[in-house]
Amino acid sequence: MHILTLEGIPAIIFQTLLGGQFLTGYLMYLGATSSQIGLVLAIPTLANVLQIPFASFSHKLHRKWGFVTLASLHRICWAATGLIPFLFPQELWLAVYIPLYSLAFIANATSAMMWTSLVGDMVLPQVRARYMGFRNMVLNALGSLTLFAGGQILDRYPGGQGYHILFAIIGIMAVINIFMFTTYPNLPLEQSAERGLKSMVKLPLKDRSFMKATLFLSLWVLLQGIVVPLYSFIMLNYLKLSQGQVSVMTILQTLSMVVSFYAWGRWNMRHSNKTLLFWTLPIIAASCLSWGLLAILPTMLVLGVVHILIGFGTGGYGQLVFNFIIGDTPKSERPMFIAVYSAITGVTGFIGPILGGWILKQLEGSPFWLQSYGVAVAAGAILLALTITLARKALR
Repeated sequence: MHILTLEGIPAIIFQTLLGGQFLTGYLMYLGATSSQIGLVLAIPTLANVLQIPFASFSHKLHRKWGFVTLASLHRICWAATGLIPFLFPQELWLAVYIPLYSLAFIANATSAMMWTSLVGDMVLPQVRARYMGFRNMVLNALGSLTLFAGGQILDRYPGGQGYHILFAIIGIMAVINIFMFTTYPNLPLEQSAERGLKSMVKLPLKDRSFMKATLFLSLWVLLQGIVVPLYSFIMLNYLKLSQGQVSVMTILQTLSMVVSFYAWGRWNMRHSNKTLLFWTLPIIAASCLSWGLLAILPTMLVLGVVHILIGFGTGGYGQLVFNFIIGDTPKSERPMFIAVYSAITGVTGFIGPILGGWILKQLEGSPFWLQSYGVAVAAGAILLALTITLARKALR
């Protein structure tokens, strides 16, 4: 568990400086439109579909070194996107970025399945909820400091120079993170009793409770994905906030996540994963609905409320989904259960941001309120309706 926590330090710095608002800002620097940004944000979830064929093959691999190889490929390819402005003419920047980014997240999707399985064996069930809450709390506190520092760098060095500095840091963190992967314990993988892809896939598909929850959550991911991944784009493009101001909002979100990891982890010791997962949903819906307060309240105050709610809601959601797929599934078949869940939610997670980017593209020239908060409020209302109607049955 010490190794798992220490490995997360370079990982969180790497992921923070490459993702979220920095990813959106870098794509805008490369010349991306809202539709193209939506496509890029959707690629990681679509790549999860590859986990299903890989899950059956993973039993034939050395789990630790298979994970190290694939996770290293992810780090190298994503960090290498920082070299694009140096190596290619401007008209090719996006054409090169998207395939390289896609390769990175194909490697990440397959390595993430092996990581989840490995962590399920590294951390005992008796302490898993509390430990993962602690780990997430510590790492996201560090992530908030990284967000602040990254935002200050981009404000002080606007344009390409700021991103060159960030990618230098990212490259160093990638090397350290790859080394830390090699220190993971070499735990054996409990072999599946099934043989062949078809028979292995049937097990999670026949588990009625698992599939009911998975199908509902896939619908939730679709609707949430229309708005939440594009928060940074709306703030940068429509509300005209600076990178520093967006960093403040993202830090608020991260600090809220830090608190949520501790709180949900403690509650998870007394309540089931599904019960608590249900209670994260109205909080996420409330975050989307809160955008409507821009009509009557100051912008920064409203955005603060929005990001505190989304941080607390998605922090608990992510942690509880993780506990659900490694704690409520059979150990020997866990890779395939993880793969089926990731594949189904991956397809809907791919559609959501693309649909959101397309909607924003269609709204160009429409009233400001519709562009800035109308879509978010509509999505929030649908999410709240889903919570009241379907969620309780699906997550009972």
